[in-house]
Amino acid sequence: MHLGVFEVAAPQVGGTLSWSHPYSDSVHHREIQHWIDVAQLLEAAGFDFLFFADGYGYPTVGGDLPAAAAAGGLNFTGLDPMLLIPTLAHHTSSLGFVVTSSTGIDHPVAMARRFATLDHLTHGRVGWNIVTGASQDTVAGLFGHSEMTAHDTRYEIAEEYVDLALQLWEGCWEDDALVEDKAAGVFADRDKLHRVEHVGKHFRSSGFFTVVPSPQRTPVLFQAGTSTRGREFAAGQAECVFLQGTTLPHAAANVADIRARAAAAGRDPRSVKVLVGATVTVAATHDEALARRREFEDMQTDEVAAVIYAGNTGIDLSALDPDRPLSQIHDEGADGRIGQMGQSNIDRFKRPDGTWPLVRDVLAELRGRGTRGFTVVGDPIEVADRLEEIMDVTDVDGFLLEAIFSPSDHRLFCDLVVPELRRRGRLIAEEDRPAGSGSLRERFGAPSPRLSPDHPGARYAPGSPLREPAGA
Repeated sequence: MHLGVFEVAAPQVGGTLSWSHPYSDSVHHREIQHWIDVAQLLEAAGFDFLFFADGYGYPTVGGDLPAAAAAGGLNFTGLDPMLLIPTLAHHTSSLGFVVTSSTGIDHPVAMARRFATLDHLTHGRVGWNIVTGASQDTVAGLFGHSEMTAHDTRYEIAEEYVDLALQLWEGCWEDDALVEDKAAGVFADRDKLHRVEHVGKHFRSSGFFTVVPSPQRTPVLFQAGTSTRGREFAAGQAECVFLQGTTLPHAAANVADIRARAAAAGRDPRSVKVLVGATVTVAATHDEALARRREFEDMQTDEVAAVIYAGNTGIDLSALDPDRPLSQIHDEGADGRIGQMGQSNIDRFKRPDGTWPLVRDVLAELRGRGTRGFTVVGDPIEVADRLEEIMDVTDVDGFLLEAIFSPSDHRLFCDLVVPELRRRGRLIAEEDRPAGSGSLRERFGAPSPRLSPDHPGARYAPGSPLREPAGA
């Protein structure tokens, strides 16, 4: 069972209200020691990675910031989590770090340079969560654009963006191009450096990538999003896919579809790891866990749910007819204004038979869980049973845990559930891991820190028979 923790450098996680509760210490998210403590806790428990969601957007209703968003800290305010990672890596030795970066903000060269630097500083423990954009109306305005790019066009841009980044990471430096011979006075072998020439529809680049190859070269590629276009993109590029499930059949169908698409793209479908979101509330006894969960649910309201949903999708549920299905948003032509994560937070409510719940039912569900995945409540045995059931029924490879009270939920899971999962053989103790598996990619079962040969980015490696000539 692969385990990660979903976090934000912000007041709270997952589209709900919790920061003001005594159980929560997330108000300390601006303090580096807060994150060092979290990272060291997860590493000691054997977690694979700490995942930081990120974005520039915030909730809007009618084009403006709602008072409820400011008062509740509802997806409003947040630091740049990428800047935390070098310090956290310095205070850990095996934990991976995954951070979100959008393909709709800057040029691929700038992003590739940042992630290559992080991969060096973490000794190969970094991953890139690729998003095409969420809260896009807000972000478009912040960056001076009059409107957002259409959903499918954003994926077209993302495909070229990732492709250019892969050329830079994989294609410029041969493996032995870095010499660093002090006696000979040779730093790099010019004959083993290859110019990148890219002229595409959305990006151009001509020149050499100036960061020497890092342990993984390419960060582990994550992708979140379960729209049809998102699953297609994930099957072609992602090494780990994060999805949110509302029901076991819904999650199982998405997992099967992603694996089938990966196979159709010529990739080993088992090499694409699929993780599902889970909010686990655990305590020593069943009743204590229920009481803890109830305290959280008592804080949630329809207003909180509607504000958060608007921030993720651009759709104001309170302005829709509560007695009509959620699909009415498509009837009113809102599709083009919805970001990648927004589309996923719409599609996740579509039932296996293709029907949609009423808006009032969506609000009721969001009020209890926000934009989170599976809800698991109970004592350690009950929690472990449920996690095993989800894995066995849906074929997911593990979980991205989304705390309601951070970081106390992390501590309870590590103290109570991790020992039970180890007893069942579902988790490997850190001391029992094979030697030489220090990169994040290897923690996911890859034989080396490098991209798999069947990944499309591998064709850019110098000497690859699939390598295209410069400028092609």
